[in-house]
Amino acid sequence: MTSSYLPIIGQGSQPAEEDGVELEFLVMPEEMATFKMPEVNTDLNAAALQPAKSFLQQLLTNLADFPAAAASLDLTGFDEINRRFIDDILGEGEVSAIVEGEPALRVQESVLAGVWRVQELRGGQVTADTVETAVIPHGLLAAAFSAAKPAIHANPAELPSGVMNAPPLLTELNSHIENYRAGDNPHIINLSLLPQTEQDLNYLEQHLGKGRVTLLSRGYGNCRISATGTRLVWWVRYFNSQETLILNTLEVSDMPAVACASKEDMADSRERLQEIIEVYLNA
Repeated sequence: MTSSYLPIIGQGSQPAEEDGVELEFLVMPEEMATFKMPEVNTDLNAAALQPAKSFLQQLLTNLADFPAAAASLDLTGFDEINRRFIDDILGEGEVSAIVEGEPALRVQESVLAGVWRVQELRGGQVTADTVETAVIPHGLLAAAFSAAKPAIHANPAELPSGVMNAPPLLTELNSHIENYRAGDNPHIINLSLLPQTEQDLNYLEQHLGKGRVTLLSRGYGNCRISATGTRLVWWVRYFNSQETLILNTLEVSDMPAVACASKEDMADSRERLQEIIEVYLNA
C-alpha cells in the first residue's frame, strides 16, 4: 500500500555527513510588516481636530493626483492635538533616512507607502516639518550627491598590499557614471559574488568616499543604503534578521529602487487613506 503522506524534507531531514560536518542553513526573517488600521488616542469628536481632518483630505487629493506632481503639506503651524492625531494616522513605515550636514534632514516613510514625513533641522532644532507624497522625497535626491566628486580618481600603480580586485571595479564604475542618464536602469556590482579581500573593500571605501545620505529599508531583514562621496554611486548592504550581511552591492543610479515607493504603492496608499478617512473622519 502506498503511503499518502508527503516525504519529510527541509532542515534536519537529511542524514548526517560521514565526516561529521553539518549543513548550515541561512537564517531567514520570519515576519514582514503589513498594514494595520492606525490606533488613534485622540477624541475624534473634538472640534479642534478640524485642521488635521482637512489635512488628511488634502493628502488624499495629493495621492489621487500622483504622478502628475509631487506635493508637500506643511505641518509647522499645527498645534499639539492636531499634530498628535496626524502622527497617529501616519505612523512609521519601512523606510527611514537621515541627511547629515547643515541643514540636516530626518525622513520617515509613513505606513502609507509614498507618504513621507520630512523634518529639516538647523542647529539640532526642527525648522521645517512637512508631509510629502512622492516616490522618494526630493530633499534626499537633492542632498545625496550635492557635494560629491564627479568621478573616482585612483592611481593603479600605487596599490596597498592585499588589494587585488578593487581597481577594475573602480574603472567599471567610472564608465557607468560617465554614461548614466537620469532614469536609466541601474548598474549593480554584486560584491558578494566577487573575490574581495578586506583590503579591497577598504580601498573601495577610501576612493568612493562618504556621502550625506543614509537610508534604512526594513522589510525582510534590513537594507542599509549609503550615498558615497562619488556622484551616482550607492553602497547597498542587505542583512537578515540576525544582522548577518547576506548581500553587498555597489549601485550606479539616481536612487536604489529598494528605497522607493512604486506607482502601485501610491495607488494602494490612496485606497488605504480613503479607508482611514471613512473610519476616523466620519466617526
